[in-house]
Amino acid sequence: MRRRAFLLGLTLAGVVPPVSAQQPKLKRMAIVSPAAKTADMTANSNTGYYRAFFQELSRLGYIEGQNILIERYSGGGETARYAQLAADVVGTHPDLIVSTSTPIAMQLKKVTQNIPVVSLFADPIAMGIVSTLGRPGGNITGASIDAGLELQGKRFQLLAELIPNLSRVHYLASDAYWERAAGIGVRLASQQAGIPIVELPLGRTVSQEAYQDSFRSIERNQPTALMVSDEGEHLSLRHTLVELVTAQRLPASYPFRDFVEAGGLMSYSVELSDLFRLMASQVAAIFRGGKPAEIPVQQPTKFELAINVRAAKALTLNLSPSFLARADHVIE
Repeated sequence: MRRRAFLLGLTLAGVVPPVSAQQPKLKRMAIVSPAAKTADMTANSNTGYYRAFFQELSRLGYIEGQNILIERYSGGGETARYAQLAADVVGTHPDLIVSTSTPIAMQLKKVTQNIPVVSLFADPIAMGIVSTLGRPGGNITGASIDAGLELQGKRFQLLAELIPNLSRVHYLASDAYWERAAGIGVRLASQQAGIPIVELPLGRTVSQEAYQDSFRSIERNQPTALMVSDEGEHLSLRHTLVELVTAQRLPASYPFRDFVEAGGLMSYSVELSDLFRLMASQVAAIFRGGKPAEIPVQQPTKFELAINVRAAKALTLNLSPSFLARADHVIE
């Protein structure tokens, strides 16, 4: 009897694969943010666009802990660290990297031509990240928040509508932003709008301390209005930035609606949640065998005006019925 049981065991061992062989290999994905806390890069985040990303990824069949492992990294807003951060992430050899900023995508391009990268960026062609939008041609694809001079010009126009006799605008951005194509675009849009800008460089680190230093410069220059660059570093500090702007009693135009929901005056922008859903679909396509070189970079097709009525009243700004009628989001 024991011999029969032993032989049966040998037979079953020959036909049943080991348990480990039945388990599909988990995909490893790294998410790299310029400044967001790693705890905020989750499906349960208070940040809507990260929630949208994970919800879409889940809808497409990729769920953290089940068939995908996720490692999270943050640059802490220190642009000088991005090169080393990119090298460290690539050194872990993930199956795919998600980047949420232009500078980090540029650094990733320098250190890997093999690991697929899905990124959010401004103008990836101008920055040399992709060859064309329709066929990126390398290991990087993603979604662009950039719509060129037209978008920047519209932001100047809307701010001028709110503030009669607008004579100049202080523009808040990092040193690296002024050195890129984006900074050149802002200067050109300012010239075309006939509204001079005063550049407010933040140095190489976007932080509360950097904001405070820039605002001391604002106080000396008697500002009339403020515009904030669309750098991802600002998003993680949006509450801090809005509080500082509010304390200065400055009318301000922000790059995304998240700032208006945090108490800021206005924004004219893409809907970040839509772009993050598109990026999730690109991630899923690559996990299923697609090549970034052949996955088109997605461009925004819809731009939305958001206005915070309470912030406008605090600044004693007159919101005309026509202006309010054009707003896609009126936040009370």
